[in-house]
Order: sequence, then structure tokens, then C-alpha cells
Amino acid sequence: MLEKTCYEFLDELASKAPVPGGGGACAYVASLGTALGSMVGNLTIGKKTYAAVQEDIAEMLQRSRKLMDRLNELVEEDAKAFLPLSQAYRMPQDTPEQKKEKEEALQGALKEAAAVPLEIAQVCLQAIQLHWEYGQKGSRLALSDVGCGVVFCRAALQGAALNVLINLKLMKDQSLKKEMGERLESLVSQGCQIADQVFEQVREEIS
Repeated sequence: MLEKTCYEFLDELASKAPVPGGGGACAYVASLGTALGSMVGNLTIGKKTYAAVQEDIAEMLQRSRKLMDRLNELVEEDAKAFLPLSQAYRMPQDTPEQKKEKEEALQGALKEAAAVPLEIAQVCLQAIQLHWEYGQKGSRLALSDVGCGVVFCRAALQGAALNVLINLKLMKDQSLKKEMGERLESLVSQGCQIADQVFEQVREEIS
């Protein structure tokens, strides 16, 4: 998906094509947010003023790169996970046999369609936690970019959560549904709380 130009990706996202969709867009937004955090790190590395945190920043940049790489992969994985679900929705259900076949296909596709945005939410939380570190140790001249980055990741987290919830709604495996729902609630709660703290700290410091 991300091998397309930005314009091509946006045009396909805006179209009625089944992919890319909300989950992939969230992963991309989180990757952009993480890139902003990396920019702060790169503006900090090598600066005498921040000599005490050089090793920390170098390690944070490595983590940023890994998170961005994973988020970029999840853009593609979300598209792959949604296609079987969109195909299941289009299956005929004129006979009892067709209804049964459709329901089985739907339930199977729902698990993966929910699992991918759930992982996106997990990675968003990690990116938000990393922004907290950039806010503490990064260049004060680029502090607004920490705020922008964490806002992106927070929005992506909440958007990914909606993509999980819409798939859980139709899931009949109650045990899995409960497990995924509880994990999602924890991710959103933690992520939004930290993101709000980072944003307020940035706003107060630059105002």
C-alpha cells in the first residue's frame, strides 16, 4: 500500500474500494506521528546541550524505527485481513446451506479483521510511550513536534479501537470477544491518559 504515491493512497482511501480502509489509515497516521518523534530525536542527537541523554536518544531512535517499520507493515496487513471479510459479506444467503457457509466464512474473517487493528492499537500505545520519553529528553526547540506526534498516535489509537469494536460486535466466539475487548479497553485507557499528559506538558512548556 505504501509503495503508492501519497496522492494514489489518498485517492484509493477516498474511493469506494474496500482497501485501504480505516485500520490501514490509522497505522499510517501512527507511523507519521512516530516519524515526528524521530525527528525530535535526530535534532537532539549530537548536541552538546543534551550530552547526558545521547545514549538514551540513540536507543529511542532505534525503537522509533522499529515501530515505524511495524506500523507500515500493518497498513498492508490490515488490507489483507479485510479482504476476506468484505468477500464474506458479499456471499449469497438464499438457502440454508448458503447462510451457514456465509456465517462460517464471516466468523473466520472477523477474527483476523479484529486482530490486526488490535495490534495497531498496541503499537500506537508503544509509540505514545516513546513520545513521553522524547518530551522528557528531546530538544526543547522541537518540543511542539512531540506534541504533534503524540496527537497523531492518540488519534490512530482511537481509530484503530473503533475498527476492532465494529468487528467484535458481530463475533460469536464470546470468549475471544471478551478477551480482545478487555485488552483493547486497557490499551485505549493507557494510551489516551499518557498522550493527554504529554500534550499538556508540551502545551504548558511552549506557551
